[in-house]
Amino acid sequence: MRHITIYREPGRFAGWPANYGIWSWGNEIVVGFTVGYHKSDAGFHRRDRDRPFTAMQARSLDGGETWEITETPCELPGIGTLSADEHVAGKHRTQGETAFKTPQSVNLEHPDFAMMCSRTGLSAGAHSWFYTSTDRCNSWQGPYELPMFGYTGIAARTDYLVTNSEEGLLFLTASKANGNEGLIFCARTEDGAKSFSLHSQIGPEPDGFAIMPASVRLSESNILVAVRCRGMSKKNGKDWEELKNWIDLYKSNDNGKTWQFMNCAVENTGRGGNPPTLTQLIDGRICLTYGFRDAPHRICAKLSNNAGETWSDEIVLRDNGGDHDIGYPRTVQRPDGTVVTVYYFDEEPDGERYIEATLWNP
Repeated sequence: MRHITIYREPGRFAGWPANYGIWSWGNEIVVGFTVGYHKSDAGFHRRDRDRPFTAMQARSLDGGETWEITETPCELPGIGTLSADEHVAGKHRTQGETAFKTPQSVNLEHPDFAMMCSRTGLSAGAHSWFYTSTDRCNSWQGPYELPMFGYTGIAARTDYLVTNSEEGLLFLTASKANGNEGLIFCARTEDGAKSFSLHSQIGPEPDGFAIMPASVRLSESNILVAVRCRGMSKKNGKDWEELKNWIDLYKSNDNGKTWQFMNCAVENTGRGGNPPTLTQLIDGRICLTYGFRDAPHRICAKLSNNAGETWSDEIVLRDNGGDHDIGYPRTVQRPDGTVVTVYYFDEEPDGERYIEATLWNP
């Protein structure tokens, strides 16, 4: 097990790969993240809200051993940020004349295809958009506006599955009836991402939230989705008193039309919670990776050899986090079987947040 630094600069705050996405073509891997500025007294996330965040991409051509960093080569629909509005003051949020482009059909099975999603916020009023690429993220076409699908807010992070050259599924978070985040649903395109329609809601509207779905396709019709969840647990069977964070798993046997709850894959993800990511390994096992935000603050994995029905004990990828401000992983597997898990991390509470990769063999 080896840890490789992708991006780390004194005084900077780099974070949240799960909001942007990871893509791989053999040993070529691209991962998105965002970079702002550190501020010691800023609370949960020690970032300076009065300074901008910039979207970045890291590319590796050797399976995650070395990385090249560039700004994400995409246009914004206005002045502002790419999926970081909640982390900056108003003057840095997405604003100004909205300039969405008209989407054109794209071959979703193009060998160099990628899709990336973005959003303005987390609750009612948030709107979202997406980009497509057919050159391995060297350029992005867009931004293309996503519809509201009948919800009051859409908070899109990057998670999608390709069905064929024209059909695909997009997994998204929406605002609940009270305007708070969130519930999860599945949208579908049948015309190469030229348009999307509501395909299904995944699970009931929760008391707390269910957000940040992470999907994996097992077959033409079978899909698993892991979900970041938060809610209150009953103390002594009576009062709702204890806030908890966990990861649930849902399955579909009809390509996302209907969903069934499977199990709670991770019972506790610590203070604030952390999103999951699912990866099907070469040998058929499912790999679940996530951050754990209680001490010892750590990056973890679990494995399933029966399509998510049961899970192994926790595998600790590293446990030297400085505080709870870590995680948001994305994971791919190299052709040689090595797993590459990318996340943001810190080693001390007031240190810079940086992007790291752990290379490991499950």
